[in-house]
Amino acid sequence: MKAIGLYKYLPISDPESLVDLELEKPTPAGHDLLVAVKAVSVNPVDVKVRSPKAQKENPARILGWDAAGVVEAVGPQCTRFKLGDQVYYAGDITRPGSDSEYQLIDERIVGRKPTSLDFAEAAALPLTTLTAWEGLFDRMGISQQPAQNQGKSILIIGAAGGVGSIATQIAKWAGLTVIGTASRPESIQWAKEHGTDHVINHRQSFAPQLKQLGFKTVDYIFCLNSTDKHWNNMVETIAPQGKICSIVEMHNPVDLSALQNKSATFVWEFMYTRSMYQTADMIEQHNLLNAVADLIDAGKIKTTLTKRITSINAANLRQAHALVEQGSMIGKVVLEQF
Repeated sequence: MKAIGLYKYLPISDPESLVDLELEKPTPAGHDLLVAVKAVSVNPVDVKVRSPKAQKENPARILGWDAAGVVEAVGPQCTRFKLGDQVYYAGDITRPGSDSEYQLIDERIVGRKPTSLDFAEAAALPLTTLTAWEGLFDRMGISQQPAQNQGKSILIIGAAGGVGSIATQIAKWAGLTVIGTASRPESIQWAKEHGTDHVINHRQSFAPQLKQLGFKTVDYIFCLNSTDKHWNNMVETIAPQGKICSIVEMHNPVDLSALQNKSATFVWEFMYTRSMYQTADMIEQHNLLNAVADLIDAGKIKTTLTKRITSINAANLRQAHALVEQGSMIGKVVLEQF
């Protein structure tokens, strides 16, 4: 089967940073599905994992943690899918990724592809959707009932990025007043088209901008960019007993005790936790992806795809990595068709 992988961790400008491969087609066992991959997306995690370092790989490492495709075969313990089913999923960072013509994936972290989307539109969603849903509902404990969120607000830092583009939509669906951050005219417009009620500039102090909008504080903050850089702004604007969730590792120490007087919560969201540790509730990612597929097919949430690249090969994947590496990507980039 065709695949794209790496032997060395190199700058994306180096032709050897991602190379075309020919590998043996795997056979599913246990709970695994064998999926014929039709489209893949690139996320910041791909860029982070691929970033230059001295480490070498043999055999080649296959990246990719967003895919949509068709079930080709099932392991003996599979009960949720059958041959021919169309699926979408993010995957497991401890296993070979989706940048291959066929991939083994545990059915418990796979969802049915939304019928209203094509493969590329669906492949843009899994990783960011899982991250957004888990961050909002599992980590911060926000209710999914709009009536219970009436009068409550959330600030989403990085509202036009991959996770932000879906988090704003889900938060709006849940009945929250959604304030997003963006700094460019095109990203501000994108955020407004994807669920935000208000947009502020993350390059400026948050409190004065929120005050102008009529908010002294916000009940929830979802940080999708530069946690340590925005820390003081978040401490200042989170409500007493409010909750902050971040997905971005810190590069410098922060003062966690600054949240003590407000009895505010800080929590991490890492989409791979359930698959990495084989948690008892791993099946929730399957349930979650199916629930979002229903919302998409009902017209309540839309894909965040902004750029398609055809076909799936090393040269095009390097191009997609370079786009994401710039850090200014709006929405998602997807490659389709091997």
